[in-house]
Amino acid sequence: MKNVSFLKTILIGLGIISIAFLGCKKKSSDVSLDDKSGPSYQLSLWKTTDTPPGADQKVPDSLGGNGFEAIASSLGFTTYTNTEFDLKHSGDPRAVVGGHIRFTISRFPLSFRPFFYGQNSNFSENLQMTSLCYETLCSLNMEQEPSASLATHWKISPDNLIFTFRIDPNARFSSGLSVTSEDIVATFKLLMDETILSPSIQQIFSKFETPVALSKYIVQVKAKEFDCRAFKTFSNSLVVLSAKEISGLSGKEFLDKFQFNSPVGSGEYIVLAKDITKQQNYTLTRRDDYWAKDYPISKYAGNFDRISFFVTKDNPTLEYEKFKKGEVDKFWFTGNTTDKWIGDTTYPAIKNNWIKRDRVFTDGPVGSSGLFFNMRKPPFDDIRVRKAFFHLFDRASIISKLLFNEYVPIHSFYANTPYENVSNPEIEYNPELAATLLAEAGYTTKNNDGLLMKNGRPFRLELGIPKPLEKFLTPYQQTLRQAGIDLQIKFQDGNAITKNIAERNFNITWANYGGLDDPYPKTSIASELANKNDNNNITGFKNPYADELIKQYDITCSQKDKYAIIQKIDSVEASMVHCALAWTPKGIRVAYWDKFGIPEWVFSKTSQIGSHDLAIMSGWWYDKEKALAIEEAKKSNKVFEGNGKIREVYYWKNLKK
Repeated sequence: MKNVSFLKTILIGLGIISIAFLGCKKKSSDVSLDDKSGPSYQLSLWKTTDTPPGADQKVPDSLGGNGFEAIASSLGFTTYTNTEFDLKHSGDPRAVVGGHIRFTISRFPLSFRPFFYGQNSNFSENLQMTSLCYETLCSLNMEQEPSASLATHWKISPDNLIFTFRIDPNARFSSGLSVTSEDIVATFKLLMDETILSPSIQQIFSKFETPVALSKYIVQVKAKEFDCRAFKTFSNSLVVLSAKEISGLSGKEFLDKFQFNSPVGSGEYIVLAKDITKQQNYTLTRRDDYWAKDYPISKYAGNFDRISFFVTKDNPTLEYEKFKKGEVDKFWFTGNTTDKWIGDTTYPAIKNNWIKRDRVFTDGPVGSSGLFFNMRKPPFDDIRVRKAFFHLFDRASIISKLLFNEYVPIHSFYANTPYENVSNPEIEYNPELAATLLAEAGYTTKNNDGLLMKNGRPFRLELGIPKPLEKFLTPYQQTLRQAGIDLQIKFQDGNAITKNIAERNFNITWANYGGLDDPYPKTSIASELANKNDNNNITGFKNPYADELIKQYDITCSQKDKYAIIQKIDSVEASMVHCALAWTPKGIRVAYWDKFGIPEWVFSKTSQIGSHDLAIMSGWWYDKEKALAIEEAKKSNKVFEGNGKIREVYYWKNLKK
């Protein structure tokens, strides 16, 4: 999400993100924290059709109907079996359903469409809703390999070009309609309509021909060219919508119809229209009639009946105060609140051990954050200027003085992954070298105000930022001024910044991007996207060698070779200096009211800084006894046992499979 809070992840234009929680299943449980009169059990709020369970009796076994499982192998289909490792980490057996969890967010969603389904839908809010409300043909297991979701079986042709899927006959949309092959076909056609204004996703799916419905439950798609990632891309990226709802809609009509309401999905949660208050809050409701609630892989996942989000715009301090008062349940410490993480330990809730604090280390990618340069126009079309701006970025001083050494500088676009090129140069603060580079770029004189001049114009730029970022970029502004550059900081809200980035209406901008477990550089640096709006190549990156490496990457199947190719791409990106990379925290730092059950790993293996909330929504659960104990403790100011110290969680770092 293009987020106005400091160091929160934006997922704008990230291409295809492999969403580990797509396809989560729901357990049956006789133990519910709430009675069954709540919204989760009011099926009439979303269900319009009552389709009998199981397969359509008219469909023969050979075409995916009853009995298909017995003959699937003879037909060449793969039958996926979950590993013990996956099952163990899919949820905690202690989990129970029920309860409510509340989060703050710093902006209201620009749309309630699925992630990347049209303009203004490629942000973390959309990712969260998509992960819980929609499903793909396959999910990804702990090793980032395809596993069953809407599809129970699949077949890959020997040339790796034709993919055939058998859809689970039990799969149902929230409306009650069966999920069928026609839904996959209709969804694909919608995404390929250019008026949906999503060039990145069209770039991905343009490599496939239109899927063909071979039967009600069998669908086939053909890749236009060989790509080792093609099966995973199609099976894990096509978020399936209902043909009944979208057939015949143009992309523009889809955008107009679904902005502040959501299309029908097949996932466990739903966003009801009555639970959306524009610019203020929205809530996701668990559907107790979720079609796969007895499936083992997520038997203990998706436990909260209600998940609510309350908007607190551009004010991390206010978000924190709301958390301390118990108005929301969890708080994520970013750069703006690092001082609170370290020093705010005397308020009653934390002194009495009603609040817990964790620093969690995962194997999730760090992503990239920093100052991104628009290389399409002066002055940043000159690499010497870009290098100079990076050398004037005193990261070490900011980390030491303002971030209390809780952060480390980033030198790679693939940090904390095997794809990182550890040989990338560590660009350090060097104003003397910056001055030399600027002089080489033609900035050789200064006017009476001390500003560098070129072609009769003073070196003056504007940087739009959210207010919370001010204290971290004011030192940079001052350093630039000493070098003869007037950086005028303008405070803007997230919507304005997002619009300017999408329309390329900037010279320099601050952005934070989440990373990918399985990188897809084509969506962020491919030359073909450089001069198009509404995609994630925001800097206008063009490099023939990088384009060639991307082509090699797409047809490379060896994981070792894939690592090597991305490391080369990482090196090219670093050498182009299209971004002055900033910093990343040491672990994911959170605090929460102690009224939840939490698995020992806390977050999933690949949870990353800006999207770790998904692991909470999927894997934590409401503990009624703990919640009642806190309410009673508030009345008497009772102190709970414990020392209140920060717990450091290294589960994934220490895990030996």
